[in-house]
Amino acid sequence: MSLQIGIVGLPNVGKSTLFNALTRAGAPVAPYPFTTLEPNVGIAAVPDERLDRLAALIKPEKVVPATVEFVDIAGLVKGASKGEGLGNQFLAHIRAVDAILMVVRAFTDPNVPHVTPILNPLDDIDTVDTELLLADLATVERRIEKVAGAAKARPKDFASELDLLRRLADHLNQGRPARTFAADGEETIMKELSLLSAKPRLYVVNVGEDDLPDGGPWAQAVRERTRGEGAATLVCCAACEAELSGWPPEDAADYRAALGLKESGLVSVIRASYELLGLITFFTITGGRVARAWTLVRGRSVYDAAGLIHTDMQRGFIRAEVIPVDRLLEAGGFTPARERGLVRLEGREYVVQDGDVVHIRFNV
Repeated sequence: MSLQIGIVGLPNVGKSTLFNALTRAGAPVAPYPFTTLEPNVGIAAVPDERLDRLAALIKPEKVVPATVEFVDIAGLVKGASKGEGLGNQFLAHIRAVDAILMVVRAFTDPNVPHVTPILNPLDDIDTVDTELLLADLATVERRIEKVAGAAKARPKDFASELDLLRRLADHLNQGRPARTFAADGEETIMKELSLLSAKPRLYVVNVGEDDLPDGGPWAQAVRERTRGEGAATLVCCAACEAELSGWPPEDAADYRAALGLKESGLVSVIRASYELLGLITFFTITGGRVARAWTLVRGRSVYDAAGLIHTDMQRGFIRAEVIPVDRLLEAGGFTPARERGLVRLEGREYVVQDGDVVHIRFNV
């Protein structure tokens, strides 16, 4: 199953607008809460100039980019952890994704009312964080109750886990997310808990067009707030990007340049989301006909990469021919690269590096 980024935030902050701009999925957008009930899922291509250069070199019939999967999740409201606004259902949707893209509203629009009387992105972040922490605390307390019961009969067997859970509950009670908790080698327990505040996070400050390119004072306030978390914060005008996505590319580029933007805000969001999931890109060239970029979790082996391409390749794996894409481009193709001794033969334990071009040798 593909790794997924969940787009979360309060109602009416622009989540579905951003989702549609990223994926062109056409999810419903309306100026009232809970337009989105069931999560929308869409795919966004990852821009990569290395793939463009590879395609220009070999001139394949087909070019397939790497992708990121986004999930548009309904807005959370205060009290969601107690079931308000279908909160339990929406929290379950967040639990199912691998990372969180939190959209924070920093624009005013009389036609799109905010859920609070006063626009304050920092308060909005606090509201979402509080609900996620309360839900996590309830999860941990249930686990403590269960483990404490088992520990009565076998205290030594459960002492370590019980200590970890109590320290974690104290950490959450202090308003600190699970992703900043030191698990001390107990990552398996943390994974089993599947805590919402443990998920990697990216912030997108959704601003009005007049606040581009830096995002204005609210964007700066969010950056200062989130800097201590080690989370990236990006600025994007979702409404603007949604409109420009339907323009001719040259016209859209000229308009962004006039706004002071070096590239599309969507490109920045996609790249940051890709990094947030811990993904790298490797490339394959199939018979000169298809140039393709693949996503692979950082640290995985070429044997894992073979299984991603096709199970037969993994089953019959012999060796992999590997060369960094830049060296392949410099050589002018696989054949001259082989002649110059630039292509390496690697076994199944080889850890794929970002930008590797891989050719799998396998028995049918």
